[in-house]
Amino acid sequence: MELLAQLIARASELLDRLERRMPSGPAEPDWEGAIAFRWRGAGHASPLQPIRNPHRLALADILCVDLQKGELDRNTRQFIQGLPANNALLWGSKGTGKSSLIKALLNEYASVGLRVIEVDRQHLVELPDILELLYPRSEKFILFSDDLSFEADDAGYKALKSTLEGSFSAPPANVLIYATSNRRHLLPEYHEENLQARHIEGEIHQGEAVEEKISLSERFGLWLSFYPFNQDQYLDIVRYWLDKLHTPLDDWEAVRTEALRFALQRGSRSGRVAWQFAKDWSGRMQLDMRPVNNP
Repeated sequence: MELLAQLIARASELLDRLERRMPSGPAEPDWEGAIAFRWRGAGHASPLQPIRNPHRLALADILCVDLQKGELDRNTRQFIQGLPANNALLWGSKGTGKSSLIKALLNEYASVGLRVIEVDRQHLVELPDILELLYPRSEKFILFSDDLSFEADDAGYKALKSTLEGSFSAPPANVLIYATSNRRHLLPEYHEENLQARHIEGEIHQGEAVEEKISLSERFGLWLSFYPFNQDQYLDIVRYWLDKLHTPLDDWEAVRTEALRFALQRGSRSGRVAWQFAKDWSGRMQLDMRPVNNP
């Protein structure tokens, strides 16, 4: 009996040591300390990482996409107020404000409970884990996936497709998915796939490969298209940001010439290029006004 008691005591001691060495469960996210988060993966002790310094863009900072801004703003307000709202796909030309618009919406409505969780493509397979975490929360969450595109065998493609519509599990009422992409259908499209289209009673029926690629983007209830800016729009954005940066515009013609040269060098007149030029020009102007001994 004494030997048995010693064995039990030693076994209990070993179990205690093992429990101390075993990793603890995922830490509770800091829901109160942040308005934006990044999903790092279920393998992390804290899979939901707070973003302490999110971009502070305002809706007024998003220029030349008034129609798209109005539609996404309306959809987001419906969502916040508990009304029916759609998942949204923002697709089109690079640098036209797709992701910036979502950042601005967060800043606009964070005070009334809107939150954003950034989910990279490789983590989309974990969408069910993310949704399970958000079900009991009172906040409204946008799951944001930026610059989204897939290859044909990408596991995240099927996970996203199932989450949008198709899973037996009902999506939480406090979650929407907003995605941005340069591709309308999120998958590469090939010429030979279009050759599979058939004419049936005067109607065009796409081949199976094309139908499969269209099926994902069609599960987003709101599509917003973003197109390249023309020269006047580009220059309007340049002027806006130079004014925000308190940069004198006494010689606008000189600024205009440099702004167009800057865009030509980059092969784009996007809002992103306009912002980059404004920072460059404003910095140079301020540097020229500072004494040499004051870095």
